[in-house]
Amino acid sequence: MPLIMDVRYNKIQRYLFSLSYLGATLPILFLLFVLVPIIEISLLIQVGGAIGGFNTIALVLITAAFGAYFVKREGLSTLQSAQHKLQQNQLPAKELIAGACLLVAGVLLVTPGFITDILGFLLVIPQSRNLLATVISKQQSVKFTQTNHYSSHHQNEGDVFEGEYTDRSKHGQFSDRLDKNTNNEKKL
Repeated sequence: MPLIMDVRYNKIQRYLFSLSYLGATLPILFLLFVLVPIIEISLLIQVGGAIGGFNTIALVLITAAFGAYFVKREGLSTLQSAQHKLQQNQLPAKELIAGACLLVAGVLLVTPGFITDILGFLLVIPQSRNLLATVISKQQSVKFTQTNHYSSHHQNEGDVFEGEYTDRSKHGQFSDRLDKNTNNEKKL
């Protein structure tokens, strides 16, 4: 009977955790999908009233074009930096986070509106993007080292030998020697 209680308790605990996680993300989702578009629309209407509708549409299209150009340029730079780190056998953690920031920046810059454009351009600027990548990578590296430290103590089930080898049998080097050795043995 205690086993059934444990299973039920674990299910209830997981359900409550999912609700608390959902409770924490619901205000964020509400802000993203309800409040930000309402603010963007009202700002577009105010700017349209001040400079005209055609100029407002032209301004939104120009910021989207410039944003796409800058995201592409910075993305190629980040990709080259990540490849350079990989060639040096280093983990390109900051570059991966910077790439994710550029992805978010691209979405924000293509979305019509001025607030999303400002946030997108902030993510495109290398200094602010690198600062954000540094903060995120430090938080994630702490979690990674804690997880890795925990798992390394519990997975010590056997000996691990590291090394390098070259398979020469495909190139015919060993097979020639074997044929010569067998011919020599036959002659003796």
